Amino acid sequence: MTDITVNRRAFLTSTGALVVTLASAEFAEASHPTVTARPPLKGDQLSSYITIEPDGTVVAYYGKIDGGQGLGTAIAQMVAEEIDVAYERVRVVMGDSALTLDMGGASAAIGVSHGGTMLRRTAAETRRLLIEMASEKLGVPARELGVTDGVIHTADKAKRVTYAELVGGRYLDRAVKWNGRLSNGLQVEVQAPLKKPADFRIIGQSLPRKDLPGKVFGTLDMVNDVRLPGMLHARMVRPTVAGAVPVQVDEGSISHIPGAKVVRIKDLLAVVAEKEWNAVKAARALKVTWSESKPDFPGHEKLFEHIRKAPIVKREFQRQNGNFEEGIKQAVRIVEGDYEFPTQSHASMGPACAVADVRDGEATIWTSTQKPYDSAYCVAELLGLPKEKVRAIWMFGTGSYGRNEQGDATADAAVLSKHLGRPVRVQYMRHEALAWDPKGTASINRSRAGLDANGKVIAYENISKAFSRLDNNTRESRAADVLAGQLTGLPLNRGESFEIPVASYTFEHGRLGWETIPPLMERASPLRSTHLRDPYGPPILFGSESFIDELAAATNADPVDFRLQYLKHPRDRDAVRIAAESYGWQKRPSPANDQKDKDVAIGRGIAFRRHFTTFIALIAEVRVHRRSGKLDLLRYVCAHDVGMIVNPDTLKHVIDRQLVYGTSRAMVEEVRFDANMVTSVDWESYPVMHMDGLPEKIDIVLIRRPEEPPSGAAEMALGLVPAAIGNAVFDATGVRLRRVPFTPERVKAALERA
Repeated sequence: MTDITVNRRAFLTSTGALVVTLASAEFAEASHPTVTARPPLKGDQLSSYITIEPDGTVVAYYGKIDGGQGLGTAIAQMVAEEIDVAYERVRVVMGDSALTLDMGGASAAIGVSHGGTMLRRTAAETRRLLIEMASEKLGVPARELGVTDGVIHTADKAKRVTYAELVGGRYLDRAVKWNGRLSNGLQVEVQAPLKKPADFRIIGQSLPRKDLPGKVFGTLDMVNDVRLPGMLHARMVRPTVAGAVPVQVDEGSISHIPGAKVVRIKDLLAVVAEKEWNAVKAARALKVTWSESKPDFPGHEKLFEHIRKAPIVKREFQRQNGNFEEGIKQAVRIVEGDYEFPTQSHASMGPACAVADVRDGEATIWTSTQKPYDSAYCVAELLGLPKEKVRAIWMFGTGSYGRNEQGDATADAAVLSKHLGRPVRVQYMRHEALAWDPKGTASINRSRAGLDANGKVIAYENISKAFSRLDNNTRESRAADVLAGQLTGLPLNRGESFEIPVASYTFEHGRLGWETIPPLMERASPLRSTHLRDPYGPPILFGSESFIDELAAATNADPVDFRLQYLKHPRDRDAVRIAAESYGWQKRPSPANDQKDKDVAIGRGIAFRRHFTTFIALIAEVRVHRRSGKLDLLRYVCAHDVGMIVNPDTLKHVIDRQLVYGTSRAMVEEVRFDANMVTSVDWESYPVMHMDGLPEKIDIVLIRRPEEPPSGAAEMALGLVPAAIGNAVFDATGVRLRRVPFTPERVKAALERA
C-alpha cells in the first residue's frame, strides 16, 4: 500500500466517477420539524422570529431559503452566538409562509447580511429578556447574571435557571421595533446590543453544515419526493414553434393510455395521469394542431447584429460625474472597445418540480423556487384567492439561482389542481426546462475613454445595450410573471432595466448607463429574460473589466498598478493588492512579448469589482494553444472581502462553486435558437463545464474584517471570471477576446484574425 494525498477535485477529474453508498441514522436530520401552532405572524412580535421549545431547543424562523450555500448553518451560528446556546441546539425553520415572515428571496446575496442580521438582533433581544425574567425569578440583579448554553446563573453557579424553565414551549409575547415592511425591506431594531467580535465563540468558526448529512445520506426530502393522497402527475405540452397556441387537441390520441386526461385552460395545455410514466407517455402521444406562428427570431448567430440595430426602448445614465462630453473633447487619444455576452440558461441540474393542493378555497404549494413568498402571492392572484389563503412550503430542489422555471412549475401545478380539484405534481422534462426557462439576457457592452498627453484617463463611459432584465419580472409575485398567467391571458408585468458595472474606479469625467431594446416576443416567450445568478455581473463586467485592461495596455501600465491608480477606497485597494500578492504577481505591462512566436503561451489576467459592500479581485492563469484555440485554466486566485465572516469553510466553498459556475458560463454556455424556437434542449446542445475543464488550482484568500457588518458572497465572485480569463488570454497572446463563450473555435478564429 502506498499513502497518497489527493484533493477531491483532482480525484474526480482523474477517475471520472465516484459512487458512494452509505446508510446512517446518526446524521439524519428531520426535514419537516414538528412545530406547534403559532400565534399570528407579526413583524413587531419577538415570537415571530425566535422561540424556545420545552427541551430548550432554540427555533429560528428564517423568512428566506437556503438554496445550497449553507445559509441554514450560518443563521444557526448567528442565533446561537447571540442567544448563548450551543450551535447544535438551534433549529432553523425557513421558507414556510405559515411559519415565517416574508423576508424576501434568497437573492442579491443578502441571506446573511439581511435575514441573518434580523435573527441575530432578535436572538440578542430574547437573551436580554430571558435574563430579566431570571433576575426576577432568582432575586439577583440582571448585571450579576451570566449565560452558559441556555442556563442563566450567578458567577458561583449557586443560583441558576434554564431558558426552558423560564419560557420553554411558550411564546415570548414581547414587542420589537419593526419598520412595517416585509420582504427585503424588513428591518427590526431591538434594545439589546450585539456582541463584539472579541466575544465571539461561534461566529467565525468552521462548523459542519446542517444540510449536508441529509443530502449525502439520502434522507433529505426534496420537492420532487412529495406525494399526496389522490395526487395526479402532470406534464405540460408546449409548442415546437414559439408563440403558437393550441387550435385543436385530439384527446382520442391518448385514450389507450390508462387514466390519461387532457387539461386545457385557454392556451395552457397539459396531460395528467395517476401514474407518472403514463403522464410522460401521454405528453409524447398527444396530437395537437397548433396555430401558425412566425416569431422571426434573429437566431443566435445574428443576435448581436440584432441588438446593435434594435430601437432603444429606454436609456438611462445611472451614474455620472463631471461632464463626459466635455472631458472626451479634451482627450488627445480615444480608446474604444465592444464586448458581447450571449443568452444563457439557468440549466439547473434537474428540471423544475412542484406540487399544489387547491381545495375548499385554500391552496398549499410545495416549491423549490428561491422566492416562495412571491410564488404564493402569484398563485393567489392566479386562482383568485386572498393571499392569506395560500401557503407556500419551500423544499430543497434542483437549483433556482436567479429566476428559473421553478416558479412556472409551481404556478402550473396550482392552476391544474384548482381545475381538477385534486393535488397535482408538475415535473418538467429536460428539454422543457432548457427551452422554456426564463433566460439571462444577451448584451453588448461598449466602452469609450479619453486619455490626456500623460496617459491619464480623463473621461470614461460604459454603456450596455440589452434586452431588459425585467422582461420577465424577477420577483414572480404577479400572475403575469409566470407562463401560466401569460398563457391564460393576464396583463403583462414587464419592466425596463439593466445595470451598470458596480466598481469603484474614479475618473475625472465619467458616465455609466444602459439601454434596453424590445423583447423578441411579448408573451410566453422561450427567450423571455430575467435574473440569472449574478444577474448583470458576467455580461457587464466582461465588458468593463476587459476594457480597463485595454486601458492599462494602451498606457503601457501593469494591469494591477493601473487599477490601483484609479481605486481610492482602502478595501477596494486591499482586494486587488492581496490577490496580486497571493498570486505572486510580477509587475509588467500586458501582453508578455516574449511569447509572441510560441505555439503554447501562458498568461495571467486580473479583474476587480465592488458589489454592495463586498470587494473581490480575481486572477486567472491560462495556457493558450494557438493552433487549436484550446484554453487550459491553470489557476485562480480570489481575494474576497465580505466583512464579518460567519463560517470560513462554508464561505470558501460558496466562492469556489461560483467560480466553477462562472467558468462554465465563460467557456461553453450559450443558448442556441433559430427563427422559430430555442434549439438548446439537452446537455449536448447546451453543454456545461465538465471536471476536466476546471482550473487545476483555486486559491481563495479571505480578507477578515470582523468589525465590519457581514455582506454578500453567494454570487459576487462569478461575474469576474470571463474578464479575468479574457485578460489572461490577452496577456499570453496579445489578442483580445470580445465574445463569450471562449470555445476553441472562437478563440482560434480570434487568433487567426489577429
